[in-house]
Amino acid sequence: MNRTHPRQRLTWLALLAIGLMMISACSSTRMAYRYADWGIVWWVEDYLTLTDAQKTELNRSLDELRAWHCASELPRYQAWLDTLQDDVRAREFSPATLAHHQQRLFGFFPPLMNQITPIATRLLASLSDAQVSELEQNMRQRQQDLADEYLEGDTEDRIAARAERTRERTERWLGELNAQQRALIAEWSEQRGRQTEIWLQGRQQWQDALLAALEHRHQPGFANQVESLILDAERFRGEDYREMMADSRAALNALMHELMMASDAIQVAHLADRAAELNRDFEALTCHGGAKVANAMDDQTVR
Repeated sequence: MNRTHPRQRLTWLALLAIGLMMISACSSTRMAYRYADWGIVWWVEDYLTLTDAQKTELNRSLDELRAWHCASELPRYQAWLDTLQDDVRAREFSPATLAHHQQRLFGFFPPLMNQITPIATRLLASLSDAQVSELEQNMRQRQQDLADEYLEGDTEDRIAARAERTRERTERWLGELNAQQRALIAEWSEQRGRQTEIWLQGRQQWQDALLAALEHRHQPGFANQVESLILDAERFRGEDYREMMADSRAALNALMHELMMASDAIQVAHLADRAAELNRDFEALTCHGGAKVANAMDDQTVR
């Protein structure tokens, strides 16, 4: 899964992979969706050494989360994809249409975050002092790793790296880009300014707020603090972050419009095929069967 914030660098449809809890490197949407809960466990265990009791509780919670998500959210995704496919076939790529799809995509996040909040609260409240120290150390290390990766080199190097990442993600959905599209991405990347630095700064501020809240995890009001951190995360990341995000979304929408206006029939067909493939995968998903597989493999993945 991409390490940057999903709403900052991914292209319009590449964002879909994050929004739908999928693993971008997996060749099958159905396979990725069924095993997404394992990915969450692996992510948690990158930061924390969980006890057996915590693993059991987390897996139980994730089973419930996936059942809810499959029953309540996948139909919403399919309805959106139906509209998206219609717009692609009609070559309806106006800024208003793209903004509408972007808004619908971001609209999938709040219900998911609402469901995740009590899961996160229970896990965080159960942490020992040693686990909190481990979490802090690993978060600091991860922050440094991200800075080393994305702030490497001078300004020109960073702009070139951003453009390359964006080209690669766009080509997953449009196929090979033409010279005009590559130029558009290069110009967009150059205009992003201090976006990466502001993202990292905001990320650090949110982590600091989380660690401060964990000092009071056994006191009344902790659940409200976690809820605020998850559902109102941008407030903790600071005003620079909020302004950057608003600018980034507008710039991303403009870039998508320009890329689609510069697309040819082959690229539009490629995009339509990818959207249709994704929709077919959702139609074929059987969440109950996926849960059985996950339960059968539980010991091999987290124990």
